[in-house]
Amino acid sequence: MESLATCITLLTLLGIITHTNVSALPPRHMEHFIRTVEHVEGWNPLLKPLAVVRALRQVGGLEDCFIQHFLGAVNEEIPTLTSEASDFIRATVRHKVTDRVEEGVVLTVDGTTVALAPLLLGIEAGLLGGAESPISGLYPLTLAKTLGLSFLHSHDPSLPEILGPDGCWDSMTSPQVFTLSGERSLVTDALINGGMDGIVLGVELSACTQHPLTLSGLLKQYYHHQLQGEGLDFAPNIISPRRRKKFGDLANPTLLQEQVLRSLALYQRLMGDTGVEEGAGPEAAVKEGVQLFVNRYMECPAIIQRCQWEAKPYRGTPTELVLPLSFMYIHHTFEPSQPCLSFQQCSANMRAMQRFHQDDRGWDDIGYSFVVGSDGYIYEGRGWKWRGAHTKGHNSRGYGISFIGDYTANLPARHALELVRDQLAVCAVGGGQMTANFTMHGHRQLVNTSCPGDALYSEIQGWEHFREVQP
Repeated sequence: MESLATCITLLTLLGIITHTNVSALPPRHMEHFIRTVEHVEGWNPLLKPLAVVRALRQVGGLEDCFIQHFLGAVNEEIPTLTSEASDFIRATVRHKVTDRVEEGVVLTVDGTTVALAPLLLGIEAGLLGGAESPISGLYPLTLAKTLGLSFLHSHDPSLPEILGPDGCWDSMTSPQVFTLSGERSLVTDALINGGMDGIVLGVELSACTQHPLTLSGLLKQYYHHQLQGEGLDFAPNIISPRRRKKFGDLANPTLLQEQVLRSLALYQRLMGDTGVEEGAGPEAAVKEGVQLFVNRYMECPAIIQRCQWEAKPYRGTPTELVLPLSFMYIHHTFEPSQPCLSFQQCSANMRAMQRFHQDDRGWDDIGYSFVVGSDGYIYEGRGWKWRGAHTKGHNSRGYGISFIGDYTANLPARHALELVRDQLAVCAVGGGQMTANFTMHGHRQLVNTSCPGDALYSEIQGWEHFREVQP
């Protein structure tokens, strides 16, 4: 028995035996991944960030021909790691989807879910690049190749979607299993989040004259942020809630289309058939796919799903809206009166509002269609599909959008205003939820109330779609 136990211990240390029970692994959270990176750095203090990220790639098994074409093979000796660290890296770095369970993703502090593989590949490409030369492989390794493959599978019945979806964790405090909320594609929301982060950080690293002292320090700066009273308005530029804005500053539809086509051609040469039917060209599929990607991930704001803020179920049977709608109604919550500055605080506010609406007012659910935080995100209430309870007598005609806080005397953060004025409205029109000539009203224009507060009402009167109520 003693020799058997010794043998099992040795096999485990060598990485031959791995844990198959997810409950035996630490939480799939970015905080724990960063602690694991700190562990690698602590046990191997002479390793520079590039060597650390290459070690993570080696342990995580990111070694196919496409990756090696840009980053080379990892031939270095694996640094000293405990079996627990090795198991966690293997379980969280390599991405795959099985029966709608997505692996290789972690929950971040801001409430979004990120695939680690494209993030790490983008960081490595950035560390290898430099200010004087283009970053080889940055777009192909992070987003372009997987986007292209998904676009080319647009007629595959086993993959009915070409983008998305997002998903839900089994626990927000100790996440282990991430289940997709719809039919899977080859490129999920988490994969896109990781790809965007890889591009943003890769470009930032390539432009630096001095690289960060540690990889864990870089990840902390990006994913661990403490916002102050102005929300994102005066926050650092390179943090995760800004990923869509920063990615949009770096990319455009023409660039994405070029990168996707180049990546597909290279992938076909290196790996063989990419799924293109004989005699068919990928240009049309890629152009259509890029247009959809731009609307969903560059024009639209990031929306935190109900399951992420831990909403309770709808009571009763929801009424489906007849789309597209022609109105958007602006509200403020009044209570809570202060803006929320973190995912944890905004989620707690959402749960409190839902309890008030369901238990005190007797409504089926939280009344608003969407709620705007000052943490950089919009929170799903009743969403795009279901009729809300926000503007009496008009709930079937428009969406109710509420800013968390009391905006009688002060305005919401500028970034929060832009989420609605410049992104949510464009997103709704592009996605077919609202008409292009929709009308925006403040709550007080239709109901006897001071909502959305004097300051916010004065602000929206200058917005393009604001209209006075016709008699």
